[in-house]
Amino acid sequence: MPAVSAGLLLYRWAAEAESGGRRLEVLLVHPGGPYWAKKGEGAWSIPKGEAEPDELGPRPGTVTAAKLRNRAAGVDLLAVARREVREETGLEPDGPFLPLGGVKAHHHKLIFAWAAEHDCDPGGLAGNSFAVEWPPRSGKTAAFPEVDRAAWFGLPAAREAIVPAQRRFLDDLQVIALAGPGGSADPDQ
Repeated sequence: MPAVSAGLLLYRWAAEAESGGRRLEVLLVHPGGPYWAKKGEGAWSIPKGEAEPDELGPRPGTVTAAKLRNRAAGVDLLAVARREVREETGLEPDGPFLPLGGVKAHHHKLIFAWAAEHDCDPGGLAGNSFAVEWPPRSGKTAAFPEVDRAAWFGLPAAREAIVPAQRRFLDDLQVIALAGPGGSADPDQ
């Protein structure tokens, strides 16, 4: 069965000193651990995490049943997204939360996202860690942060940095944010 993840695409409006306008920026996180240490472009992500099996209800016997289960669990997935963002970053955005839908990532993993306006200092974020055998086959266990850094990106830079499967969330946020109150920023910033 495909894994189901949920997360938040946090955004803010940053002032443009030269034009006097403002631009839309998104907060992306870089996964921690040795596998991701030297990866940059195409490795950043929205803060997210997997739903626990009990949060999705009984294990379905068929793919069709799994799709129905995932649709029915939509309301609970926002709670998963909020918990995972808190665990990975220490942030607890208040909302409102704008649904961005879902995408299918590698190995049929399903990722659901919500957008929320929330400003913060990415240097002050703190989250959970995980343990893994490192170096491989050494018998030694090392701890690494789930997220080793976070940063604000303008939309063009975010499109380059983010995992390709999640780019649609940026496009959807751009449409929603620019259509909302005060959404007159340059879409290419």
